Amino acid sequence: MSSFLKQFGDDLKKNIPGFIAVTITEVRTGIVYFSQSEDPNYDSELSSSFYLEIVRAKMNSIIATDLKDQKIDTIVINLTSQIHFIDLSDNGEYFIYLTLKDNKNFNFGITKLRLNRYKQEIKLIQQKNK
Repeated sequence: MSSFLKQFGDDLKKNIPGFIAVTITEVRTGIVYFSQSEDPNYDSELSSSFYLEIVRAKMNSIIATDLKDQKIDTIVINLTSQIHFIDLSDNGEYFIYLTLKDNKNFNFGITKLRLNRYKQEIKLIQQKNK
């Protein structure tokens, strides 16, 4: 899967305006399966570990408020000069954390479509490896 993930990171870097970094993290264990950053001063794995806590807190709030038919799809956090895009897999087992420069070229829809395509490809690879 590592060659696929390398291609995944390269494609995001090339095709998503403002790309800074991306990680793929398992929710249960916190293991980062893939990490790539264009900024040597930005620790995307460290940031991903903090966003993991946000994902877990939101999952717990869904359970606590008895929203049984709901699941997290995407969390977007707008900072002063960055957009943090957290996209969960359909089964909630992992998330893609994408950091982008906040610029006029950001398109939520295109970003979401591209990530959905990759989530499906990752899911197929996981199924083959089981």
